[in-house]
Amino acid sequence: MNPPFGERLADAVAARGPLCVGIDPHPPLLEKWGLSDDADGLARFTDAVVDALAGSVAVLKPQLAFYERHGSRGLAVLEDAVPRARAAGALVLLDAKRGDIGSTMDAYGDYLRPDHPLAVDAMTVSPFLGPRSLQPAVDTARQYGGGLFVLARTSNPDAGTFQHAVVRGPEGERTVAQAVVDTVRGWNTPGWVVGDPLPDVAAVRDLSSRFGPTTGSFGVVVGATLAEMDIDLDGLGGPILAPGLGAQGGSVADLRRLFGDGRAVVPTVSRDVLAAGPHPAALRAAADRWATELGA
Repeated sequence: MNPPFGERLADAVAARGPLCVGIDPHPPLLEKWGLSDDADGLARFTDAVVDALAGSVAVLKPQLAFYERHGSRGLAVLEDAVPRARAAGALVLLDAKRGDIGSTMDAYGDYLRPDHPLAVDAMTVSPFLGPRSLQPAVDTARQYGGGLFVLARTSNPDAGTFQHAVVRGPEGERTVAQAVVDTVRGWNTPGWVVGDPLPDVAAVRDLSSRFGPTTGSFGVVVGATLAEMDIDLDGLGGPILAPGLGAQGGSVADLRRLFGDGRAVVPTVSRDVLAAGPHPAALRAAADRWATELGA
């Protein structure tokens, strides 16, 4: 069994810095690289990114939708690339945003099993069907040392329509986004199960103030382009995936403004690195510039 994802993430960040590079082979980018919008172009794109970056960045984050749009041949490209990326030392976070109930969620969680054809280190999930809906994936992650990042406070323009909605319960009134954060805090607390009173912040082993050997394996997704931080992340106990740097408008200054210094934040850059391709040296140089700006 693998060590818990949180520990492996802490080790990767200590060795390589916190940068996560998204692998998003959307059609305009394939065209910019001079590649065909088919499985062959997809394979050439993915191979170039993995060969250039898997040996130096902490996390690679392939967007599953861009592979699924090419059918079984597209998924075969990812099945080939993921083990090569992991063998080169990068953690692979599958950006799948899955969310369902029962046996269906259990099947999605199988991406975290080491015997899965597309075995990854962690995946993104959606909590819309309620905290118990994600329990099968939580159980699989715990069994095999995987990780989950749960959508909590995204920065797409109308995200607040749902994420700012207020729910009422034993904890009082709180937004949906805060309820997600609180649930993930519970997952990072030994012995806590959904339905129990929320654990006290002090009960979480690592108060998400840093990456360390006790960083939890369950994190949240919080956009790096938010106008303000409107949720309480204290005591999360796990990492924060912060997409939106670069082409989406987010900056290192925004990370500091939103999260302060010292939190276990995994900043994500996609287009600003990928646009430098297809040459491997240019891809590495673009990633290195971001790593330097992040203080790696």
